[in-house]
Amino acid sequence: MRIAILGTRGIPANYGGFETFAEELAARLVTRGHVVTVYGRSHYVDRHRDTHRGAQLVVLPTVQHKYLDTVVHTLISTLHAVTKRFDVAIVCNAANAVFCAGLRARGFGVVLNVNGIERKRRKWNVVGRGWYLLSERLATWFAHAVVTDARVIDAYYRARYGAATTFIPYGCQVGRLAGTATLERLGLAPDGYVLYVSRLEPENNAHAVIDAFERAALAGLKLVVVGDAPYAREYIASLHGMAGDEVLFTGAVYGQGYRELQCHALAYVHATEVGGTHPALVEAMGCGNCVMVNDVPENRETAGDAAIYFEARRPETLAAGLARLAAEPELVSRYRARALARAHEHFSWEHVTDRYEALCRVLVEGEAAR
Repeated sequence: MRIAILGTRGIPANYGGFETFAEELAARLVTRGHVVTVYGRSHYVDRHRDTHRGAQLVVLPTVQHKYLDTVVHTLISTLHAVTKRFDVAIVCNAANAVFCAGLRARGFGVVLNVNGIERKRRKWNVVGRGWYLLSERLATWFAHAVVTDARVIDAYYRARYGAATTFIPYGCQVGRLAGTATLERLGLAPDGYVLYVSRLEPENNAHAVIDAFERAALAGLKLVVVGDAPYAREYIASLHGMAGDEVLFTGAVYGQGYRELQCHALAYVHATEVGGTHPALVEAMGCGNCVMVNDVPENRETAGDAAIYFEARRPETLAAGLARLAAEPELVSRYRARALARAHEHFSWEHVTDRYEALCRVLVEGEAAR
């Protein structure tokens, strides 16, 4: 099959979950004999790069603006894609639902990965939230298949729009790494730090994690904050202002270095409150990390009994959990084993690729029959 992936910043992944999804899915589809094209943005991907891990790259411009970056780039990508001969277009981000109409009219099978309920994120103004609300409805009209990565999101689409979605979870690499080069560069020791990974935006509760860590006063432990956000400079500055000397901000980290940080932390803290299946949580489980998770339905669906839960709106609950883990190494070992087993059973990239490949085949065969 000839498959296009649109709606992300592009690959190699250097931003977030959609980009990692595009890279890992594209690479595996290529090894299975498919021709895959990934569209990327010129301010994230080298214009002179033609391929990555076997996937063909198309790098196009956009408007660098919080509210326009995604939709302008996907519009331009769609105009390019409809001049080509693809069998299937996989579109990421519910905000891009309107462009599925043009791809469908061209005769492509169209898959839309909507992720979570984006309009609930605090970073959007009334226009942004309104666009996402409209896009939810358009998704059910224009895409052949709407993919959700959490069953609670599937239930939302069924209840609100009477529309069935296809559940396919996010994926991760499963297994621990021995390497510690990144830790050494950052002055860290295995089991000597607590890890927090997220886009640094208010609804992901980095402020609550820092508050809880400071309250716990864990001797000899550091808090490592991995992540960034291009349009949240004021919030990020406030995080630096509240953090003590034992809090280390690394910015975004990807690839081998990121997995080393995940594999050697005492624990990983996941404090997000909206969205579907969060990539960093799945990746932490895949690395066999002991995970501490904000208790909301989406996170419980992902982590099940493989996590220790807290309430992000009550930082003292996280502080108490951190203190307990620091004092009970056998508890850490128990939850590491649970996380690794759950990731292997539910979230491997090979299983994810199997399901996307099967979905694409159904759409192609259905189009051929019409």
